[in-house]
Amino acid sequence: MTAATVGLRRFLADRPPQPERCELCGVVVPEDHRHLVDTEQRALVCACGACALLMQQPGAAAGRFRAVPARYLTDPGHRLDERAWEALRIPVGVVFFFRNAALDRLVALYPSPAGATESELEPAAFDEVLGGSRLAALLEPDVEALLLRRDGDTFECHLVPIDVCYELVGRMRLLWQGFDGGAEARAALDAFFDDVRSRVRPLDEAERT
Repeated sequence: MTAATVGLRRFLADRPPQPERCELCGVVVPEDHRHLVDTEQRALVCACGACALLMQQPGAAAGRFRAVPARYLTDPGHRLDERAWEALRIPVGVVFFFRNAALDRLVALYPSPAGATESELEPAAFDEVLGGSRLAALLEPDVEALLLRRDGDTFECHLVPIDVCYELVGRMRLLWQGFDGGAEARAALDAFFDDVRSRVRPLDEAERT
């Protein structure tokens, strides 16, 4: 390694982190900023509050950008069990489902050391296990997901913003070690779901407000 390379790395390490900016108007955004889904590029886009509100208006940007909602919902009346999980044929303990409007089908993804990994999904199996649920009926294409977890004999299912699912994917990719992810990744996964549970509202309560 040359002295020039060492000097460049030190320079980059000493530079303060650059603030995130709205990818539409360029204004600096806070850490808890909104996101949009770019339906053409199939990507998440950082957005300020004003641009996010603008993209919620019918016809804005010819429908290219869709604002990611902020709702977290759960349905205490809908229970998953081992039989249902096996029917979905999910090879891991965490998965999220969302409807890809461009492909006009459901997509199942799970976190892995390589990032978001797609799992083959039998539409009939999804319809049997989740298709008749109230959460699935509310799911907005591209911008919301059904997030499922199996932890031993405990099963849970929540409707969440799609960006938090990709946040989880990034966190797991960063922390994953060994075959099973390692203690740090498992602790981060537990903390993530603790946060999700603190945010979700029971569906009946949400419908009354």
